[in-house]
Amino acid sequence: MAPRKKFYVVWNGFATGVFDSWEECQLQVKGYPDARFKSFDSQEAAVAAYRGDPAEQLELLSAIAKGPSHEHVNYEAFPEIRLDALAVDAACSRNPGPVEYQGVWVRTGERIFHAGPFEGGTNNIGEYLALVHGLALLTQQGRHNVPIYTDSRTARSWVRNRQPKTNLKPTAANAPLFEMIRRATLWLQTHEITNPILTWDTPVWGEIPADFGRK
Repeated sequence: MAPRKKFYVVWNGFATGVFDSWEECQLQVKGYPDARFKSFDSQEAAVAAYRGDPAEQLELLSAIAKGPSHEHVNYEAFPEIRLDALAVDAACSRNPGPVEYQGVWVRTGERIFHAGPFEGGTNNIGEYLALVHGLALLTQQGRHNVPIYTDSRTARSWVRNRQPKTNLKPTAANAPLFEMIRRATLWLQTHEITNPILTWDTPVWGEIPADFGRK
């Protein structure tokens, strides 16, 4: 009888996500300080654990609940930065691979929203969804003039054209992600965008506040 296939979740490593072989997992954790990973007997269990199941992963989740630690940056030292603004970013461990995104308030660093990880995505798609999510949220709140920062030229272009331009192929695994893309694009095509979309100047200001800290 062939050995049962295992799936591996890496929470802390050179790349994070769900991997379908020990060799791939080992590449992410070998030599990485404080690496955190675990094997599972099914892909479903691995994905659930990576997304965060408190009942099964309480001890591990408590250790990583605060997310990546960023070096403190005094954004007030850069008068050109709009502090009362939303910053958005995405992270994808492979291409394609599990993708997630978040929005963070620049002044305080407070996380305003987070979604994912979703299977079978790309970083560009994550950046696009993050930007549309931010726009939709601010519109819903009536904050039509609050700026949004992104460090993705691609996401800005897709939003400007109100249509993503991706070569990613739909699969059974990424069907939920494609449904999100469909809904985000429909929102763009049926709403007026009034919030300024600004480019985060990473070389001058450092990583965008919404960065996941996994580079």
